[in-house]
Amino acid sequence: MGYRKGYFKKDGTYVQPHFTKTGSKSYSGKNNGCLVLILITMTIGFAISCSDSSDSSNSNCPTKTCGDFKTQGQVQSTFDSNRSCYKNLDNDNDGIACENLPKNNQNQ
Repeated sequence: MGYRKGYFKKDGTYVQPHFTKTGSKSYSGKNNGCLVLILITMTIGFAISCSDSSDSSNSNCPTKTCGDFKTQGQVQSTFDSNRSCYKNLDNDNDGIACENLPKNNQNQ
């Protein structure tokens, strides 16, 4: 802000001295750092909240491995019941879970 001195107009009237705004009406460079910091903080917070919500959907899934089953048929029926929950049972993503296990109890 600047101080404007009083002056006389051409018609003889006196204008009182007053403070005037001398800066630009746009955002100043001093505040841009705070704005960038706020945007970065919000972006990181949003990313964390999204990753937490996607992990919480699978938190109710029991942890199963191929060693927990005796036959491939048992694993396949469990895998087919909830593919998103038991996605670790199908390592090559071909839709067949634990391919190395025997097909049924007779093969053991």
